[in-house]
Amino acid sequence: MGKSLNQLAQELKKLILDANSGTSDKSFQPEKYNNLKMSMDVVQEPTPHVRISIGISEALYNINTQEKMEGSLGQNERYVQRWFNKPNVVGNLKDCWKRRVDNRGKITDVRE
Repeated sequence: MGKSLNQLAQELKKLILDANSGTSDKSFQPEKYNNLKMSMDVVQEPTPHVRISIGISEALYNINTQEKMEGSLGQNERYVQRWFNKPNVVGNLKDCWKRRVDNRGKITDVRE
C-alpha cells in the first residue's frame, strides 16, 4: 500500500520548510504550514485530483497532469510543482485516488 494523504501532506510541508530554512525572509511564517491539508472527493469531482489547503488558500490539482484546476496557493504553488516532480509522489496520489474510488469515496488509507 502506498502512502496516505496525511503522509504526503507531511512531505510537502517538510519540503516547504526545508526550502525556507536558510532564508532571512522576515515574512516567512513556518507555523502557517501546520495547517497544511490534502483531500480528495471522488463524488464531487470525478477527475483524479488532490485539494491542497494551506491556511486560507486552497487549490485543486489534476493528479494526471499536475496542472492546477482551480483556486490558488499564491507563492506556495512553486513548492507544490517541485513536490509533484519528486519520485513516487504522483504514483502515491494515484494510489490514494484508486483506493477512494474502489471504496466509493470512503477514506481507507488512515494508518495512525
